[in-house]
Amino acid sequence: MSAACLMVGAKAVTLASALFTLSWTHSVEKTGWSETYAVTARGLQLTQARVMGSGAGMDPGPGAVLKGDWWVWKPTLGPVPDLVLAASGATVGGWHLCQGAWPGSDCRTLGRTAGAPIVLRPCG
Repeated sequence: MSAACLMVGAKAVTLASALFTLSWTHSVEKTGWSETYAVTARGLQLTQARVMGSGAGMDPGPGAVLKGDWWVWKPTLGPVPDLVLAASGATVGGWHLCQGAWPGSDCRTLGRTAGAPIVLRPCG
């Protein structure tokens, strides 16, 4: 898979591949959630989701399979033009944006403290 460009707020980030993973700790349940996206010409395509448990609006999706501590499934949603990440400061450490498929590498933390929402979208 070839390199891709992702806008993180006003900053362009070059990804080694067209995949990136977002992970965070759910602000109510205090358990892990992770999603892998592909950067495509049509937008950001969710390719896989993972959650450690259920409750408070975070139940595993249809067809989820338990792999270790994680429920894993492939969502059937179409691409979205962007992702808006709330920077509430309540996600126990912010959002972790990593290059590649889960668990990813070369990670950076976004929205660790309360502030304006962070928008992710393909470059261009």
